[in-house]
Amino acid sequence: MSNALFSRRCGAEMTPLKPNNRQAPMKNRLNENGLSRELGWFSAATVVVANMVGTGIFTTSGLIMKQLGDPVLLLWCWAAGGVFALCGALCYGELGARFPNAGGEYVYLREAFGKWAGFLSGWISLIVGFSAPIAASAMAFSTYLFTMMGIDGGSGAVWTISSIRVFVLGWHNMVAIAVILVFTFIHYHSLRYGARVQNALTTFKVAIILAFIVLAAGTGDGAQAASTAPTVWGNLFGGPFAVSLIFVTFAYSGWNAASYLGGEILHPRRNLPLSLIAGTLVVTALYMGLNAVFLRALTPEQMAGVVDVSAKAASALWGPATGRWVAGAIALGLLSVLSAMIMTGPRVYFAMARDGVFFQVFGRLSRVHRTPAWSIFLQAGIGVLMVVTASFETLLIYIGFTLSLSAAATVAGLVWLRRRSSLTTTGYRTWGYPVTPLLFIAGNLWIVVFTLRSRMLPGVFGAATIGLGALLYRFFRQRSRD
Repeated sequence: MSNALFSRRCGAEMTPLKPNNRQAPMKNRLNENGLSRELGWFSAATVVVANMVGTGIFTTSGLIMKQLGDPVLLLWCWAAGGVFALCGALCYGELGARFPNAGGEYVYLREAFGKWAGFLSGWISLIVGFSAPIAASAMAFSTYLFTMMGIDGGSGAVWTISSIRVFVLGWHNMVAIAVILVFTFIHYHSLRYGARVQNALTTFKVAIILAFIVLAAGTGDGAQAASTAPTVWGNLFGGPFAVSLIFVTFAYSGWNAASYLGGEILHPRRNLPLSLIAGTLVVTALYMGLNAVFLRALTPEQMAGVVDVSAKAASALWGPATGRWVAGAIALGLLSVLSAMIMTGPRVYFAMARDGVFFQVFGRLSRVHRTPAWSIFLQAGIGVLMVVTASFETLLIYIGFTLSLSAAATVAGLVWLRRRSSLTTTGYRTWGYPVTPLLFIAGNLWIVVFTLRSRMLPGVFGAATIGLGALLYRFFRQRSRD
């Protein structure tokens, strides 16, 4: 079947937009790229919450406790992560008000330092920021689903080359692939429909977390989490605390999610900063509450090194059978973060293609659905590939490292824009400037330095990713001159 015939049958031929495309619904306000501005501040804030509350909060507290060994230090670590995330949200709010377009960090770095910086940020987003976490979330959903059902699922078929596993396909992988494809087509269909699904899943996830916190508060006396309080202040700036912040940074990642949808948010100069700040504050409160529940249910010794700390806490509070129900609730919660990443990521590649620094096909919208269809399908394809090759396991090692560098560079771009230009926003300006951006940059660089000292592999892979991105940028720039 030819591509044209296939497109007509699907009713969604992919064509570049024309400025006066009459097929666009008149009730939708289109921006300069043809994207529809339909999201209010609440929908944008739910995207932030959905992106942030995912695998990290349900799995990392046990790993942090293993590093720190003290419940007070654990809470300080999560609080510090919340402060860093809020500082970033405050800074991104001004960048979003200055440049209310689709693309997020790609647009901000492009305006601050040039197209080369924007391209590298977009390239990192494609590989590390979205595709790898989408694959990880899908496989985590599959794992929790099988746990809830009490089914093993088997290891699947494994293909190797010289004893190196290159391809795996089993029931776990197929469920993960299926959920990626389902949500890909949901967000391809329309932004409004996708936002409704997103809002429902996020509301459910937040309700489950709140119920978990409230019910745990009224259950018995809990575990006695002894603290070595006199040692807390001396350890706040030590190596173990900084390494623990790597895990916390991963759990808080997503606080900038609404910035990628800047081209589709109504009144972005007001609603974009509001959604970033509101979403980050809500998630920080939820994280502190959840960790208080973990410490109430388990002693530091019981928590240390435990990955499925949520299920273990539920079992300690209400009995072993509850663990399976908690696994099911977490599985549904992971659908929310999966959906949010599938929604936000393609807007970056769309913006890059529109700037001529990526393949033009990814800058096309569906004529009917007004969504960046080819970018959505590209991201899904990479995610599926990572699921069957399990390469995302290597990528996850340096997600926090690479994204910390990207976010710090973006906030540095805000400082640079303020210094070199007299441009002012008509709306929001960063609260606490210049302390807020400097604190964010210093915090992220502190995390990066200790990451390199404790694990060299993330630095090697990060450098390789950036190097490949630089080569691709040269290719696209050379092609544009020809």
